[in-house]
Amino acid sequence: MSSALSRFIFIVSLAFIFAYIALLNWGAKIAIASGIAILALPLVYSYINLARLYKYVQRDAVEVMPLPSGFWEEVFFRLQRLVRNLKQKISVAEQQHARFIEALQASPNGILMLDDQDQIEWCNGIAERFFGLLYKRDALQRVNFLIRRPEFIQYLTKRQFEEPLLLERIGPSSNLSLMLQAFPFGDQRHLLLVQDVTDLQKADAMRRDFVANVSHEMRTPITVLMGFLETMQSLSLDKTQQHQYFEMMMSQAQRMKSLVEDLLTLANLEANTLPAPMQVIHIPTLLALIKNDAEALSQGGHLLTFETSATSNLLGEDREILSAFSNLVSNAIRYTPDAGQVSVKWSINSEGQGEFSVTDTGPGIASEHLSRLTERFYRVDRSRSRDTGGTGLGLAIVKHIANRHQAQLVVESVTGKGSTFTLRFPKERISE
Repeated sequence: MSSALSRFIFIVSLAFIFAYIALLNWGAKIAIASGIAILALPLVYSYINLARLYKYVQRDAVEVMPLPSGFWEEVFFRLQRLVRNLKQKISVAEQQHARFIEALQASPNGILMLDDQDQIEWCNGIAERFFGLLYKRDALQRVNFLIRRPEFIQYLTKRQFEEPLLLERIGPSSNLSLMLQAFPFGDQRHLLLVQDVTDLQKADAMRRDFVANVSHEMRTPITVLMGFLETMQSLSLDKTQQHQYFEMMMSQAQRMKSLVEDLLTLANLEANTLPAPMQVIHIPTLLALIKNDAEALSQGGHLLTFETSATSNLLGEDREILSAFSNLVSNAIRYTPDAGQVSVKWSINSEGQGEFSVTDTGPGIASEHLSRLTERFYRVDRSRSRDTGGTGLGLAIVKHIANRHQAQLVVESVTGKGSTFTLRFPKERISE
């Protein structure tokens, strides 16, 4: 028999006993009143406990309310345990939801959750930046009202989400390329994932330009060689003319050879991302080699000066350093008119950094070109590209060699007065 039923039987028995006593002593009316009064006590007690429970429910403090005695003790105890368990589950669910939102916010891709009407249910900060949205303002707005690109609206309307959609020149800055794709989930809802492919698009454009430039640079000498070969096959030439043609053919072949060598050098540098080794490079010996090559290239047409104001040597890869220094010197000679001056200097600055600088008195470079000088095949004056004999890859090679040696390429130029190219090496790369 349960405790509640036992209490009920006890109270009813007590009421009958009191009613019987009252009937013997005071009459039937008093007996009935006494029985009712005793039976009403549990109701009063229950009302009091219900009032207490209502007060704690209003304050959301059921789990901390004091337990009464009697039957209601078990009721309050079970209710407290139920509320405590429910709040614990809610807390765990809220923590999981918060971590889930944090993970989505940390995603490098934009995420938009759309309902069955293509209204924005939620979006992360990256998506806000991509499309100029504001979640608190744009929640439950149709996404095609906010992203008004015809190709995007058509993509949503067709409901063919097997392939992604590329949107170019989008967003507040109008320079983003975005790849987006919708994925169905839930009850006709969609998850819209957006990836920034601006750098990939630029890299692809650079690749196309690179292939086009290589094809153009190779086609010219090949065309010249074929022309000379056809001429020599079809015409009877004397020894002098043959010698002249052979020299021109050799010049074009040498040009192709230089281009291929520079392409291989650049490919090796791009493939090798490790820092250059810390080998001691004797600067005076290196400058002597560069000076001989510079004098041969100039053929007395320029005033060349080589200066070493420091006895410190450089730590690095000798072949790469020789290639970088030679490229800077040969560029200065090629772009400086005859009778101009080219000055080469090795020094240590006040911060202990090594500086290799090449200063010329050439035509100088306009400021809008400075940021693009190290791009492959980029030329400031394309009309002179054939006259200089360069491949257009020299400064790109210098940039990669500088990166391998934790160095910095600094370019200073004044139009009409000349330019100074400086390779600045960290003091960790300097050896006494």
